[in-house]
Amino acid sequence: MFLAGLASAFGSGLLLRLLRGSSEGEGFDSADIARGGEGRTGAWEEVRAQFDLDPSLVHLAGMLFTSHPRPVREAIEKHRRGLDENPAEYVLQNDTPLRLRAVRAAGRYFGTDPACVALTDSTTMGLSVLYRGLPLGEGDEVLTTTHDHYSTWANLDAVAERRGATVRKISLYDDSLRASADEVVARIAAAIGPRTRVVALTWVHSDTGVKLPIRAIADRVGEENRRRGVDDRILVCVDGVHGFGVEDVELADLGCDFFAAGCHKWLYGPRGTGVVYSARPEGWQGMTPLIPPFGVKNTPGLYFSPGGFHAFEHRWAVAEAFEFHASIGKARIQERIHALASQLKEGLITMSRVRLHTPRDPRLSAGIVSLDVEGTPARTVVERLRREGIVLSVAPYGLRCVRATPTIVNTPEEIERVLRALHPLGRG
Repeated sequence: MFLAGLASAFGSGLLLRLLRGSSEGEGFDSADIARGGEGRTGAWEEVRAQFDLDPSLVHLAGMLFTSHPRPVREAIEKHRRGLDENPAEYVLQNDTPLRLRAVRAAGRYFGTDPACVALTDSTTMGLSVLYRGLPLGEGDEVLTTTHDHYSTWANLDAVAERRGATVRKISLYDDSLRASADEVVARIAAAIGPRTRVVALTWVHSDTGVKLPIRAIADRVGEENRRRGVDDRILVCVDGVHGFGVEDVELADLGCDFFAAGCHKWLYGPRGTGVVYSARPEGWQGMTPLIPPFGVKNTPGLYFSPGGFHAFEHRWAVAEAFEFHASIGKARIQERIHALASQLKEGLITMSRVRLHTPRDPRLSAGIVSLDVEGTPARTVVERLRREGIVLSVAPYGLRCVRATPTIVNTPEEIERVLRALHPLGRG
């Protein structure tokens, strides 16, 4: 029934093409991906066709906000019609079953029990649910970094002020381009103190594009936890939004205790949706709900989902976003995005006036490519390329550099177009 329902949603036949094995002469292989999906099926073009993006533009700001693919648009419209025609009955009949469907889809995507999943409106809301709900007390320490987003910092500062906890920030690397996994893990290990109760991290830094080795960090914290009692255990908490929808991993692969992400970026979910994962259903025990929830107490994650009325048609359609990604395949998506990002980085390093901030090693980067052009402010670079039909963004904190973020809607030809547009600036 699951595949049949999805196949019906994809009028173009994309799902069946992508799910067939190579023995039938369909699907992707590495050569197809290198050609931008131009090979036997042209399936990447069918992926792009699911979006109503302006075809005259090169869209490289998807890390900020994204377009809805067709299955998500259609699900939103279906629920909108139902709510407009008979709002009271539609919401009463559908809210609980569709929230449960959403957390089941989120659980399948990340390899977790659906009871581990809370639904939110954004990464920022998810971080608030997480950090303000943790049972921290007087003298407890939260260890975080100078590289995190201000949503993390603001929530941690509020918790420290109310609970009497302390927040300590450390630097994980001196030069983002040359960051190493060993250096990152060593700096965190050296900073852990006897009162440390939380290590608060961002998986992929949205200014530099550095991707942290979360598994190695979690393993190192696990070594420390084996020397501690249950009440002194350190939790590893992650803002994961810029790896979520890019990397072919599950929550168990990362090894963290909590993971928060918005769904309206790399996942192409409905705008105003997000998730918080606990590694185990019992991980929610001892937490305090941020906003009074609406029922479903036997599903711990949903009990910690902020209550009140939401944009129901968007929240209910988040399941289609997870299913859309699953229909393409997480491994294929990761390979595609990494290949495009690598193509861009390798072109940028040939330009003498361009400073690349993102590591070239895909083990330490994902889809964000950050750069500066010597002598030209980041905003000026973005505005100049926008006049040539290329949409980039500027980091709102940290290095405040130019960011180009290839996604599954982009092609190698578009990356070459960006490099040609940057060439006059980058060569001087």
